[in-house]
Amino acid sequence: MYTSELAKYPPTTDFGQVSRVLVVEDEELIREMIVLALEEEGYGVVTANDGRTAVDLLKGGDPNSTDSSFDLVLLDLMLPYINGLDICRLLRHQGNPVPILMLSAKGSETDRVLGLEVGADDYLTKPFSVRELVARCRALLRRQRLSIQPQAPVLQHKEVTLYPQECRVIVRGEEVNLSPKEFRLLEVFMSYARRVWSREQLLDQVWGPDFVGDSKTVDVHIRWLREKLEQDPSNPEYIVTVRGFGYRFG
Repeated sequence: MYTSELAKYPPTTDFGQVSRVLVVEDEELIREMIVLALEEEGYGVVTANDGRTAVDLLKGGDPNSTDSSFDLVLLDLMLPYINGLDICRLLRHQGNPVPILMLSAKGSETDRVLGLEVGADDYLTKPFSVRELVARCRALLRRQRLSIQPQAPVLQHKEVTLYPQECRVIVRGEEVNLSPKEFRLLEVFMSYARRVWSREQLLDQVWGPDFVGDSKTVDVHIRWLREKLEQDPSNPEYIVTVRGFGYRFG
């Protein structure tokens, strides 16, 4: 019903561990193509060809592995026994935060919205290119690592303190109200102080790879953040523009 095989290539994560990907796809040719592409990227791949097997694997039912956790799930929408939407709903109901890339031959806007609303992180319509699939996997894994491995439980720089678990920000001793996107943007900045981020990188980290819109939305949110953080927004101390490159914090 499924196979498990570690990649033959060096791991691609920043922390020396091979990312484990569960591929749930009932079409054998597509499944083999995905496995080959991911193994070439250095990922450890486990596959399932029906929904029931996928649920067992996600519960830790892989007899060939001592590690039952996955860093990413590629989930076909139409599956025998249990479909992809129900699996996605089940994972989110259980509080499992694993990133999910949903694969489907159904490409209508309604189908994409439904997939995202039940908890998928991204949606890819068949037929798709291998390069796009790998790029989306990379993006989801980057976002996951950034969200679960902050540099400190509490992030602080000068007079700004951010509490990730409480979604609170204190500036000069007073709590400020931030929108979810503003909070996430500040969290990214403070987790990697002094790193320069391009608009495209910030869109990927905060809005996600499925975002469709103008990159200027980053500039707008930066302006709103400055108004709430800076004593003089026109001469920012925290969020600094690096001309020709993007923005950095501190």
